[in-house]
Amino acid sequence: MSELRLREDLSAIPDYKPGKATAHTAPEVPVYKVSSNENPYPPLPSVASAIADRITLVNRYPETAATALTSMLCARFDVTPANVVLGSGSVEVVSQLMRATAGEGDEVIFAWRSFEAYPMLVRAAGATPVAVALTTDHRHDLDAMREAITDRTRLIIVCNPNNPTGTTIGAEELTAFLDAVPGDITVVIDEAYVHFNERADSPSGIEYFRRYANVAVAHTFSKAYGLAGLRIGYAIAPERLANALRKVAIPFGVTDLAQAAAVASLHAEEELSARVADLVTERERVVAAFLAAGIALPETQANFVWVPFGDATTAAAELLERHGLLVRPFAGEGFRVTIAEREANDLLVALAPELAALVSPVSVAVA
Repeated sequence: MSELRLREDLSAIPDYKPGKATAHTAPEVPVYKVSSNENPYPPLPSVASAIADRITLVNRYPETAATALTSMLCARFDVTPANVVLGSGSVEVVSQLMRATAGEGDEVIFAWRSFEAYPMLVRAAGATPVAVALTTDHRHDLDAMREAITDRTRLIIVCNPNNPTGTTIGAEELTAFLDAVPGDITVVIDEAYVHFNERADSPSGIEYFRRYANVAVAHTFSKAYGLAGLRIGYAIAPERLANALRKVAIPFGVTDLAQAAAVASLHAEEELSARVADLVTERERVVAAFLAAGIALPETQANFVWVPFGDATTAAAELLERHGLLVRPFAGEGFRVTIAEREANDLLVALAPELAALVSPVSVAVA
């Protein structure tokens, strides 16, 4: 029997590993999934009501133009509908950007370590990923990324704040970088965690979209808005690029429920902002506990903390799992832990001294 013919280059794509959702702990030990950067809060009543109101319409296809949501985004960012493209989460929007700009023989540059899906999506688009190592303090090395540009470069991704390290870049360095990037290369600023970013000189992706004709911005409703399960994000891009994104987008990829929930979330911005503020406060409490325990951490401006434990990463993840905390380990590098419900954060704080006893991590700059 003949084997099916598949794309040979797919063998180079590693499987995406979602955050761990089960643990082998004692039955009486509560389990907290802090591996996927999910918002711990349930939907606001107004958002839940908006979703419920649309349940009876799921037999119909969603409105592709997403008129109500697009109108709100246009008003918020002072752009036109021609600049707004929706996707099933910002990851799908980034995939659209890759497929619209790069193909066989082309290159896509991104920092590494950064969002785990980037190299997979680049390979799936048929292009070549170019991963540029982070600096020793776990930040984007924009100088090295600039030097990596070749005549094959079609897209550059700047993840700010960066996932999984939580580190950020400043406006001055981003401006210098964009001034040096050829105008025919698209630069996407992935701001999935922008709502948690309190850095004073942090660049606004939308402002850079206005200033540079080759800049696009990717946003999501999964993190701060807590709609990860509904899958909705969007890009704001130059009109010609936005048209290209629509050509590679999945038809009807953003459900009616997701659109309704996003609209309701934007209306409930004040309530959601209070939740974000609480998570930032919790983040600072966790960071302070780790520092007090002697664990050096890089800056984080996201809803998670990156702990650079090197060879002790697996042991640390196993220790935390035994106590009911499921983190995201990257063997030999470090682990990422989401700022979650207070009970999970309390447990993480309590375990900081035990973690510190495992290893003396390499000291990094703390912003």
